[in-house]
Amino acid sequence: MSASKTPIAVWLPIVALAWLIPGGGHFLLQRKTRAALLFGCCLLALLVGLMMRGALFSPQTGDLFTTLIYCGGFVANICAGILYLFTVWMGYAQPDVAGHVHDYGTKFLVGAGLMNLLAMVDAFEIATGRKS
Repeated sequence: MSASKTPIAVWLPIVALAWLIPGGGHFLLQRKTRAALLFGCCLLALLVGLMMRGALFSPQTGDLFTTLIYCGGFVANICAGILYLFTVWMGYAQPDVAGHVHDYGTKFLVGAGLMNLLAMVDAFEIATGRKS
């Protein structure tokens, strides 16, 4: 079945679970090794970012550059799914402080979400038959 003819009811639950739980979409697609690797990579990146006391983004507006950085970072953080939600629910709120370690920690937190975004795209492509 081509991707354009795949009903939304087939791929939407897979992509939704892939967002909520990193690797969850692949688990539903019976690709358990890939699911475990994706979950482990996203979790490791998030934990390293938290241990480095990186900051989580919140949407801010202003000039174009500020809007792109803060809103883009916020979207990337949200893409980590339950890992991000659990972090916020547990009260993690590192203030934006100067320093290399904190800055790299922020990049790890964003990287965890972006890895999960790639996993969501991969799960979608497998679910629609674009990729085997």
